[in-house]
Amino acid sequence: MTSVVQNVAIDCADAYELALFWSRVTGSPVDPEDGPGSPETQVLLPEGPVLHFNTVPEPKTAKNRIHLCLRPETRREEEVERLLGLGAAFVADHRNPDGTGWAILADPEGNEFCVLRSAAERAATQH
Repeated sequence: MTSVVQNVAIDCADAYELALFWSRVTGSPVDPEDGPGSPETQVLLPEGPVLHFNTVPEPKTAKNRIHLCLRPETRREEEVERLLGLGAAFVADHRNPDGTGWAILADPEGNEFCVLRSAAERAATQH
């Protein structure tokens, strides 16, 4: 027997506002049953588990032990710029001169995530 991952839960100060950010990042809708002030809000991804945001009283205090890795449809650099425009913050640069690597960003509440190369970029460099 096995288990299926139902959702990825993310603790935060404002579940609905953070879900709106991630909805814009993924292009996926927020659950229509959720609204401003909802203690729990979900972003309904078309495939895989949903992103489930939980309002908690304590602030984020350390590096995430689990994080999301995004593979953009466009070039990685274009996606990094788009995400920064949505309110993400730049955390660390692990991009290499040969085009490999990734960028680490943080959402508006400080949760880190990675932006990888697109499938086309990977195919072009064959790394």
